[in-house]
Amino acid sequence: MLYLNLAPIFAARGIERPYSYLVKAGFTHHTAFNLLSSNTRSFRLDHIEALCRILVCEPNDLLAWKPEPNVHYPSQNPLEKLRPNSSETVLNTTLATLPFAELKKATKDFLNNVKDEASAP
Repeated sequence: MLYLNLAPIFAARGIERPYSYLVKAGFTHHTAFNLLSSNTRSFRLDHIEALCRILVCEPNDLLAWKPEPNVHYPSQNPLEKLRPNSSETVLNTTLATLPFAELKKATKDFLNNVKDEASAP
């Protein structure tokens, strides 16, 4: 079953109050609640576009997939790419536990990589 999996994106962006964030971004209270509930069965394309715009992500980033029990899926099923990875950690948590010297080095390395990629043809 496909479902909206917004929590990891909000956590990675440091958004502590997703409901308030969505309402301030222009979603109605009802829509914000429905998008954040795990029981959402349908969503509008303009909502997906707005989420991607404000969260700086792709539609694939918003979706996750959980196989239906007692249904056989081929191992090469493209939906497998949407299965949440339980080993993923939130960047904020990782950064908060790094010693300051390592955090400074990681920041410097990251900024150098971004700068190199931006200047590449």
